[in-house]
Amino acid sequence: MQLKIMPKRKRLPAGRVPLILFLCQVISALEVPLDHGGKAKLLEDLVQPPTITQQSPKDYIIDPRENIVIQCEAKGKPPPSFSWTQNGTHFDIDKDPLVTMKPDSGTLIINIMSEGKAETYEGVYQCTARNERGAAISNNIVVRPSRSPLWTKEKLEPMTLQNGQPLVLPCRPPVGLPPPIIFWMDNSFQRLPQSERVSQGLNGDLYFSNVLPEDTREDYICYARFNHTQTIQQKQPISVKVISVDELNDTIAANLSDTEFYGAKSNRERPPTFLTPEGNASNKEELRGNVLSLECIAEGLPTPVVYWIKEDGTLPINRTFYRNFQKTLQIIQVSEADSGNYQCIAKNALGAIHHTISVTVKAAPYWIMAPQNLVLSPGEDGALICRANGNPKPTISWLSNGVPIEIAPDDPSRKIDGDTIIFSNVQERSSAVYQCNASNEYGYLLANAFVNVLAEPPRILTSANAHYQVIANRPAFLDCAFFGSPLPTIEWFKGAKGSPLHEDIYVLHENGTLGIPVAQKESTGTYTCVAKNKLGMAKNEVNLEIKDPTRIIKQPEYAVVQRGSTVSFECKVKHDHTLILTVTWLKDDHELPSDGRFTVDKDQLVIADVGDDDGGTYTCVANTTLDTVSASAVLGVVDVPDPPFDLELTDQLDKSVQLSWTPGDDNNSPITKFIIEYEDAMHEAGLWHYQTEVPGTQTRAQLKLSPYVNYSFRVMAENSLGRSLPSQPSEQYLTKAAEPDKNPMTVEGLGSEPDNLVITWKPLNGFESNGPGLQYKVSWRQKDGDDEWTSVVVANVSKYIVSGTPTFVPYLIKVQALNDVGFAPEPAAVMGHSGEDLPMVAPRNVHVNVLNGTLAEVHWDPVPLKSIRGHLQGYRIYYWKAQSSSKRNRRHMEKKILIFQGSKTHGMLPGLEPFSHYVLNVRVVNGKGEGPASPDKDFNTPEGVPSAPSALKIVNPTLDSLTLEWDPPRHPNGILTEYTLKYQPINSTHELGPLIDLKIPANKTRWTLKNLNFSTRYKFYFYAQTSAGSGSQITEEAVTTVDEGKMAMASRQVDIATQGWFIGLMCAVALLILILLIVCFIRRNKGGKYPVKEKEDAHADPEIQPMKEDDGTFGEYSDAEDHKPLKKGSRTPSDRTVKKEDSDDSLVDYGEGVNGQFNEDGSFIGQYSGKKEKEPAEGNESSEAPSPVNAMNSFV
Repeated sequence: MQLKIMPKRKRLPAGRVPLILFLCQVISALEVPLDHGGKAKLLEDLVQPPTITQQSPKDYIIDPRENIVIQCEAKGKPPPSFSWTQNGTHFDIDKDPLVTMKPDSGTLIINIMSEGKAETYEGVYQCTARNERGAAISNNIVVRPSRSPLWTKEKLEPMTLQNGQPLVLPCRPPVGLPPPIIFWMDNSFQRLPQSERVSQGLNGDLYFSNVLPEDTREDYICYARFNHTQTIQQKQPISVKVISVDELNDTIAANLSDTEFYGAKSNRERPPTFLTPEGNASNKEELRGNVLSLECIAEGLPTPVVYWIKEDGTLPINRTFYRNFQKTLQIIQVSEADSGNYQCIAKNALGAIHHTISVTVKAAPYWIMAPQNLVLSPGEDGALICRANGNPKPTISWLSNGVPIEIAPDDPSRKIDGDTIIFSNVQERSSAVYQCNASNEYGYLLANAFVNVLAEPPRILTSANAHYQVIANRPAFLDCAFFGSPLPTIEWFKGAKGSPLHEDIYVLHENGTLGIPVAQKESTGTYTCVAKNKLGMAKNEVNLEIKDPTRIIKQPEYAVVQRGSTVSFECKVKHDHTLILTVTWLKDDHELPSDGRFTVDKDQLVIADVGDDDGGTYTCVANTTLDTVSASAVLGVVDVPDPPFDLELTDQLDKSVQLSWTPGDDNNSPITKFIIEYEDAMHEAGLWHYQTEVPGTQTRAQLKLSPYVNYSFRVMAENSLGRSLPSQPSEQYLTKAAEPDKNPMTVEGLGSEPDNLVITWKPLNGFESNGPGLQYKVSWRQKDGDDEWTSVVVANVSKYIVSGTPTFVPYLIKVQALNDVGFAPEPAAVMGHSGEDLPMVAPRNVHVNVLNGTLAEVHWDPVPLKSIRGHLQGYRIYYWKAQSSSKRNRRHMEKKILIFQGSKTHGMLPGLEPFSHYVLNVRVVNGKGEGPASPDKDFNTPEGVPSAPSALKIVNPTLDSLTLEWDPPRHPNGILTEYTLKYQPINSTHELGPLIDLKIPANKTRWTLKNLNFSTRYKFYFYAQTSAGSGSQITEEAVTTVDEGKMAMASRQVDIATQGWFIGLMCAVALLILILLIVCFIRRNKGGKYPVKEKEDAHADPEIQPMKEDDGTFGEYSDAEDHKPLKKGSRTPSDRTVKKEDSDDSLVDYGEGVNGQFNEDGSFIGQYSGKKEKEPAEGNESSEAPSPVNAMNSFV
């Protein structure tokens, strides 16, 4: 029966360790743990055979300058003793004063630094560790001192080669231990450059596929570095001189005949041949697990290229590497499957050559199953198995306590069957240490495995009453490390009473651990582990507590911010309240920078003034003693791009250049385009102009250039956030001068005087001049005629004046640019005119057609174009009012002007005054001015309706009469025939009485109305008439005086009015009325209606007011100014007169120029409006609200 010693497991607080990790802990159960700790104390009375724990390597190369230390460490119970052999015989360390053994150890220390030589102790050493239960042995340790010998002195002759020949410089380093590292350098300790043409072989030689003149040098030096002794040895320098064929012939010409000159064959191109390896095939043997290195170096001209294939197979992808410019093929961790034929092919333009390397992979012994320690109880069975493989197949041999098993003491419980030792019914005397040796010609393996026969009752090695805390819904593992011989059986129970736990819910591991795949809250409780064998029983209780998991309920979110801004990440965590929570923030899995810009509070990380280095992954890690959760978010820091740099101008031609640049950092926002600007340092220094733009994927642009410009360029990058700063300017590039490629624009010819022609143009700027000495060739000739062109060359100006020209003659004009290189292309001719003069004649046949009192139509004949002597601007009509037709208002009016553009021969005169006498004349206008006037033409306008009387006032009011005085209309517009007066009373409730109509002769300016009601308000409507009709009306209101008899009666009733109750009543009534009036006032301001207004509308002038269709009454009173009764203290002047505003028609606002403008057909362009007194129905009377004082008057 096999016994297993189970180590105690540590608490698994997080429940995160995979289940397989616990299943793998069955290992050290095969031996009694003898290390220090709680388990060792529980097993301190147990014995165990020795076990080698540490030893020096099999091939042990030592530094001869230091003490020799040969390690051998072992454990066992009781502690083992140590002994050594040297070269197969006992090594008595007591007889050598230089050799000591470390206390409680088998490690040897040989003190050669004080005296002695390392070579004296060179040999094969083996350590034996022994106690009462057996003996374990170490490997055979071959101790050799390292060697770094000098190069043998040799005389190296200088080497002279023809250009193109191959060359091999031998290194042949001295044999050292271990082998040295080879490299080639010069006298300055600078490594010689290597390439496809020049390279170092695996043997250290330097190979040249073909030599070049630059290979000439006198210090080709091979160095050997011995790492173990930290020394470098140097070979004598090699001198190499490479000469051309001509130089070689000159060198040997003095000693050779003409027929013996050196030919030029070596300098010709040639196909490849191999410098190494030689021939077409070779063999290579390598051991399993090593690095297979295959090499092919070829010469040829041009330099060959080498590549590799494996015949009947493919090269392993993950283990194949190419070194030394493809000349060396390496396969790491080589195995038997890598055996086969490998082919290297060297190829150049003249041919190819190949070499086949047959590879055989051998193998030193390697373990298939190494023997394992056995702990058995008396009477049990067991086996030690030792299986190894290799190429060739290794032989297996057994030793017992370091002695070949064939000569070891006999043990009846042991039986050897090849690679297996079978034990049956073992007894305590069967304990021993066995060694298995597997060896072939390439090496050996040695393994120690003991058989320890013990009889022990069960022991629980796990601490009693251990307390486990596990996160809910995660695995829980309850330890029960145990030991016993025979191997105990393990059972688990939950609670004080219960049946054993079975594997339908739980997992029972071989090491005694109880596994709960998904721990729940109900898994909380006390669990008991019971270990039993035939010698006894042991038990142990453990407690399990289930905790709520830690969760991140608000995770940080991905953010992209602009450089310099502030960003925050939120991380809210929910956890078991009985556990202590710590929240840590990481950046790219490292601690946050110690920077004041980073602020961490309970749930948030804030980063201020974000910079480029702040971009990355930010992780919120929430830790408790049992679990850890984390959430991450990426911060992208973006900004406008950095400026491009390294501007370079290439392909510089006369009219183009290629500009290339290196983009700056895009700051995490892709560059969408590059903008290129230029500066002309010659003509506009410091002023940058747009040149072109290219997509953000381009880093070069072909730019079109103009001649004779000193260009500098700069580039700006643009992304979604904006545009970068400009780059540094490029180098300046001055293009060659050339003739202008364009002529001035905006060429015009206009005369400033009747006898000249002023030619003007827009000059070319410096950028457009294309060269020095910019001038202009100005040419002109009359359009209608056969005259030759007259030309003059002027400086860089914008005007030239041609004198002595006839008046207003068309000319053809050309302005051509030229510079010191030549002329611009021939320009197109433009037409101009010489100077204008005033027109010579006036329009004829002017006649007027009067359409009505305010409008007339004028016609005239056009003036001949030759008589205009300039560009026809139009015709100008001067007209004025000469005198009134009524002979009563003789005065000279100011002249008015209307302009009719173009060649129109008629036009309308609006805004005339009726019943007036007008005079007009017509003049033609050109660019110089206007011509003579046509003869004056008189016309009269017919009568019109008059304006309102100028003023109306009421004087001398009595009980039953009122006297009206007025002024005639300011604009009678004809002969007045009569006046019309209409009036109607207004009672105390603001109702309008019947309307009375009265005709008054035209020569009257005063009228008295009699038989009126006393103390009554009247409203008056007054207007004048001509034969054309009635004019605008003027309105007024007045009140007759109060009856004094009634006043006296009221005064006699003072005894009532002086009573207190009456005074109080009147005050209350007045207050109520005041409140009502205030409400009415507010409503009237909002546009409401009130009864007086409706009554007045009902009794308005029937000649003006429309009738209602349903009952024949007057229309509704309009909320306008002119038709409300005049209230006291309101808008009526103190003299009770009403002034009417002037209604004179005016043309100042119409026409073109100072007086007005008409369309080409003579129609008037502006709006003609006269200010007149409107009739009641037109709603132009005051909308002023009645005051409380007026309202009180209505109650008197």
